[in-house]
This record gives sequence, C-alpha cells and structure tokens, in this order.
Amino acid sequence: MIFESHAHYDDAKFDDDRELLLQRLLSDSICGIINVGASIKSTKASIALAEKHSAVYAAAGVHPEMADELDEDSFAWLKEQLRHPKVVAVGEIGLDYYHEKDQTVRERQKHWFARQLELAKVSGLPVIIHSRDAAQDTLRIMKDTHADEISGVVHCFSYAVNLAEEFVAMGYFIGVGGVVTFKNGKKLVETVKKIPLEKILLETDAPYLSPEPFRGSRNDSSNLVYVAERIAQIKGITADEVIEVTKRNGERLFHIN
Repeated sequence: MIFESHAHYDDAKFDDDRELLLQRLLSDSICGIINVGASIKSTKASIALAEKHSAVYAAAGVHPEMADELDEDSFAWLKEQLRHPKVVAVGEIGLDYYHEKDQTVRERQKHWFARQLELAKVSGLPVIIHSRDAAQDTLRIMKDTHADEISGVVHCFSYAVNLAEEFVAMGYFIGVGGVVTFKNGKKLVETVKKIPLEKILLETDAPYLSPEPFRGSRNDSSNLVYVAERIAQIKGITADEVIEVTKRNGERLFHIN
C-alpha cells in the first residue's frame, strides 16, 4: 500500500467524482493521503475531507502565491486549526518567485513563510515547503528561524542535488512525484540517485503533474506506482521496496500510526 504525501483532492477538478475516487483509492492501493491546504478556503476543505475519511489527513497552511490572504486575524484562525486531531502538518508554505518579480510581493511571501515556520515550531507539527525559483531565500529563512528544529518535506523538489543534501542535512525529506518520469526531469533523477531512500516521500500534487505515460491529464494517487517504479529503476531496487520505505517515512514524519 502506497502513502500519498501531497495531494489536493479539494480541487475543483475532482468535483464530479471526488468521493467515488477517494473510496476506490483507499480500498485499493493507497493507505494514507495528506490533503494539503494552499489557502484559507482549501485548508477548510482539506480538514472537511479528513473528517470524512479515516485515512485522509490535512495540512493547514497558506501557499506563497496566496500570501495576501494572511493578516493577524486569518493567521490566528490558522493557528487554531492546528489543534484539530486530523491536521498533521503546516503547509503548504514557502516561496514562489517563478511568476512574481515584484519585490514588495516577495517580501510579503518571506514574512508569512517565516511566520508559518514559527507556527509549526510552536505547534510541534512538521512543515510542507513549496519553493520555486527561490532556493537561497528559502534556505536563509529556514536557517534564520531554526527550521532544523521542526522537520518536514520540501515538496515537488526542483533544485540541484547539493541543495537536496542541504535540506536533508537539516532533517527534511524530499518530495518526489511525476516529474521524475519526465524526459526533462534530469535534476530530480540525479537527486533521487544521491539521497537515501529513507529521506524520500512519494507525492502526486494531484490533480497536477501526472507522470508519464499520463502527462497532461488529471493526476491522482493511483499514478504513484509509476513514480515508485521510476525511483526503483534509478536506485536498482524493487518498486515494492520503494513503496514500503516511503510509506514508513511518511507515517514517521506525520506521526501517523
């Protein structure tokens, strides 16, 4: 059974078949799912999904591109959600400079990333970090806030191997999804080669980033088998070993028995 460390089943792309799909996944190949908040609305929806399904858990957080949703009132609300028994992480939080060139907006992202890291530290929960085109600022803020005292996962890892090693040295896992199967996913392939399997989590980012041979279509957790098979090929081990070790990794990080 496969542990899914990052999905967004609250997304509108699942509106037509969400419950049927989750029931099928959880009765077939998936033993647990972290449904990850990216805004106030999606955090609420993630918690609602987790309340409905025993093997679905929620992460509560605000994505950097949604940082303008946060003020002291919404931040206080977010802090309260971390008391919920099905909330197992703060996320997804971080920095995303891919589309954003405005320095004022970037400063807002950095401010709320640091605040949410501190929130994780106070709550004792791990973090799910989103970092795109912002490696150095991500590392600097993590070090400034002593994020090595928290642990978590760098989701949808897209940087070079040396950065993966820095994150791992801080106690973080590396999230590996469909990109590892892409022809242009060479950096992630090199990362998977280099870092221990014990520091890797399987993820889809569903409904996004479907692996080959389904690239471009709606993603869901059943496709994680293709990610596991590719990791196994890279490391010269079996897919069953990848599935078992990454399952243990996810359950340990998110404190799921």
